[in-house]
Amino acid sequence: MSQISQSNMLAPNDAQVPPFHPKAVSAANLVLLALLSVFGAVIGIQLLVTLGVTPNTSIIGALIAMILARIPLQMLREYRSIHAQNLAQSAISAATFGAANSLLLPIAIPFLMGRADLVLPMFLGVALAMLLDAYMLYRMFNTKVFPASGAWPPGVAAAEAIKAGDKGGKQAALLGAGMMLGAVGSWFKIPMSAFGTAFIGNIWALSMFGIGLLLRGYDLRLFDFDISKAYIPHGMMIGAGLVALFQVGAVLFKKAKKVDAQDEALSRSNVGKTLRLGAIGYIVLAAAVSLIGGLYADMSLPMLIAFIFYAAFAAFVHELIVGIAAMHSGWFPAFAVALITLLLGLLLGFPVPALAVLCSFSVATGPAFADMGYDLKAGYILRGRGTNPVFELEGRKQQLIAAILAFLIAIPVVYIAHTIYFPQGLVPPVAKVYVATINAGVTPGIASSLLLWAVPGALIQLLGGPKRQLGVLLATGLLIFNPMAGWAVGAGIALRVIIEKMGGSKARGYMEVFAGGVIAGDALFSFFNATINAKFGKK
Repeated sequence: MSQISQSNMLAPNDAQVPPFHPKAVSAANLVLLALLSVFGAVIGIQLLVTLGVTPNTSIIGALIAMILARIPLQMLREYRSIHAQNLAQSAISAATFGAANSLLLPIAIPFLMGRADLVLPMFLGVALAMLLDAYMLYRMFNTKVFPASGAWPPGVAAAEAIKAGDKGGKQAALLGAGMMLGAVGSWFKIPMSAFGTAFIGNIWALSMFGIGLLLRGYDLRLFDFDISKAYIPHGMMIGAGLVALFQVGAVLFKKAKKVDAQDEALSRSNVGKTLRLGAIGYIVLAAAVSLIGGLYADMSLPMLIAFIFYAAFAAFVHELIVGIAAMHSGWFPAFAVALITLLLGLLLGFPVPALAVLCSFSVATGPAFADMGYDLKAGYILRGRGTNPVFELEGRKQQLIAAILAFLIAIPVVYIAHTIYFPQGLVPPVAKVYVATINAGVTPGIASSLLLWAVPGALIQLLGGPKRQLGVLLATGLLIFNPMAGWAVGAGIALRVIIEKMGGSKARGYMEVFAGGVIAGDALFSFFNATINAKFGKK
């Protein structure tokens, strides 16, 4: 029996693990990953410019690998490995989010501003920032800041789908039931991913997320005014985000005193070194884009230096906040947090071309960071949850290679696509919001509102501590207008509490499988529904 067949027969959570991990650059895998990356990049671009959404294609990649594995050809045997399927889902997911959110959206902003001369420098800058983004999460995964034990809900969904396809039996039936419920609920426009996430994440964090969603959804009925127009959610995220940064620093300080053996064995590097690498990298990229783009013509030297450091800081903070929110809830407020950094840039008085670069640079960081976390969580589960540290680190490395390959393929795809789409007026709708904000300038009262509401955001984040992230998750909910998601989170939490009291720890394991199915079903339905709508021009 071949090594691949032997490895595939092992249960993903068994203490015993395969003696090797499939290579991302092996002949069979390289062809599949390249094709999936092209497909993922094209789908991401098309859906973002037509419908304004970026679908989660992770499950699609895994399903394609599973289908190919059933074809009785020797060259396709490698796809039978659950770890090869994990590489497939990692590549297509990275290509989709990378092409749409990290590349196309940022360069649309200077284009809409009428600064076509900034598109190429911006494209080079965000492409490098995207690669740095993914590499940083790879180095920080399974540390005290971004632990593998975190929820990372889409990652759990991908892992459970791959496990069910490999093992079958009761787990597959439970996952299938969850997928059916997720698809049906999504058909009725119920945000089932939010419902499924409630069974996986930290209850405290998700409760605050749900409360935020409901407050934002019913603010006019409850308070008789729009809290978003008053910049209340933005102010709370600023306060919570700043406290979160200090909490990350405190975690690093504690880690220097007392290192957890398991975390150290499974970590690629010290988190402090990784954060310093990221900070330096963003400063260099911000400086390069500013100089190549000729921003020095509109600013004095002191202001240019201040802008470079602020742009790097904004990108860095955006990445961490998006990562924290994604880890706990499976949702990340990339648009809203980038808007916050833009508002602060407006208040600081940077000129219009600099604001376009600032917004583009900030929005590019975060999506690739969060998506890498989802994929590594899926791999972590499939590789036995760290029971073999050497195998875990090798698998993680191969996932990084698969993601980098996907990004390198997405870069030329986006460069070619933007020359076709932009002249036709096909740009991401959210880019128009950023440009409108820049052109509108500073609205009276923004500064005082941001400062006022930063205080409760900071206090809530401080009280919750770094593990619960109450302030960041509350602000995340407040920034998203989706009241149905709030009810879905609340219903999921209520059912979870009841099930855990009645069934104990055994029921918790079944819940995770079922919840993974719900999230996967919602993702699959949303993907195909969005694809069909984009093709036939439905809105």
